[in-house]
Amino acid sequence: MDKVLMVSLGCPKNLVDSEIITGVLMNSQFEMTVKEENADIVIINTCSFIQPAVEEAIEHILYYSELKKEGKIKKLIVAGCLVERYKEEILDDLEEIDMCVGIKGIKDIDKLIRNGEMSCIYGGDYDIDFLNLPRSISSDSPYAYVKIADGCDNKCTYCTIPSIRGKMQSRSIEDIVSEIKLLEHNHIREIILVAQDVTAYGLDRYKKLALADLIKTIIKETEAVWIRLLYCYPESMTDELIDLMAAEKRFLNYIDIPLQHASDRILRLMNRKGTYEEYVSLIQKLREKVPDVVVRTTFITGFPGEEKEDIDILARFIKEIQFERIGIFAYCLEEGTPAFKLPGRVNEKEKNKRKEFLMSIQQEISFSKNKSRLNSIYDVLIENVSEDGIFYEGRSYGEAPEIDITIYVTSPEPLEKGDIIKVRILNVEQYDLIGEALHEFTE
Repeated sequence: MDKVLMVSLGCPKNLVDSEIITGVLMNSQFEMTVKEENADIVIINTCSFIQPAVEEAIEHILYYSELKKEGKIKKLIVAGCLVERYKEEILDDLEEIDMCVGIKGIKDIDKLIRNGEMSCIYGGDYDIDFLNLPRSISSDSPYAYVKIADGCDNKCTYCTIPSIRGKMQSRSIEDIVSEIKLLEHNHIREIILVAQDVTAYGLDRYKKLALADLIKTIIKETEAVWIRLLYCYPESMTDELIDLMAAEKRFLNYIDIPLQHASDRILRLMNRKGTYEEYVSLIQKLREKVPDVVVRTTFITGFPGEEKEDIDILARFIKEIQFERIGIFAYCLEEGTPAFKLPGRVNEKEKNKRKEFLMSIQQEISFSKNKSRLNSIYDVLIENVSEDGIFYEGRSYGEAPEIDITIYVTSPEPLEKGDIIKVRILNVEQYDLIGEALHEFTE
């Protein structure tokens, strides 16, 4: 039996798809490998949300194309978003590829591989139930992402997702809960709910914003210790959801809200629904009801038509709100999006200059926020031992994996991955924290 290497690129939502592909293949008696030198078949699950993601995907395809030319692998298969965005162009331009499988073909990828014919499966409606297929978790981390919906209806002018993933489709509450129960058998302590827009969950299936209902059911019917949200749109943040966060200990006081800008003029050009004042009001409400909430957001600099005055507004907003976490990205011009046709393009040097200016403001805020945590005690989920073997690596409720800071923990007694232990913060660096384990474990 040929051995298959799964290469997953892009965001956590894409990782879920990769784990489903792996699960489908393993259930069909394919043998998986994590070692390139052992692989006969390589599947690259791609992202194409922005140009850097496209470039990363192409780099991987070219690399494995060379291995195929050298006879080191037998087949090269490209899956996911790049296929949906560029369709047959991939097969036409990259002759070493044997097959392209978009989202619609994920559930049948085992049959497609066995069939052995060159094919390109993409486009058209796909059934959200593919997310219910068995997953093979790709690591032994004590957390897992659970995709609660796919696609997006927001139509932001800079975004390629609606053309790649289509309209939002929500999974049923029952299906999501069933998946979480299965994940618990793999010793998963933290469940991270993801979608292109988690706060819009349920609008299509239940005709209402049903995220709070979903979380209540997860709390009632599963033993997940921590429940975290990623990618919440501000206009769908209901009072019910905020009150639930304040009331439920297992629903972490952490919120990721991609605001993208604070200038009302630029927000309109982006087709975003909010305004400066509405964003301020929302975050004030969050902090009043959930005093220790950690708020993460993202902003885009250099959007077409953006002027110095717009950056000044955004800088004022960042200083006023004092976010715990910020990611800032220079705008990527994406063909096929409405923003591609907008006048007033900003050159790359200026985009990055504006980005660095805003990041310099946030660095001071982040360091001040970190210093305020000195001598505080947090529940910390242990994830790894540091490379030098001196520290354990972990996160509190205030840090999402891969994107936020790390808490380095010293302990005179051994800790295990998946432990949730009380940690006192003793030292602060620019982005990371150092603490000592108090050896009080949290169940």
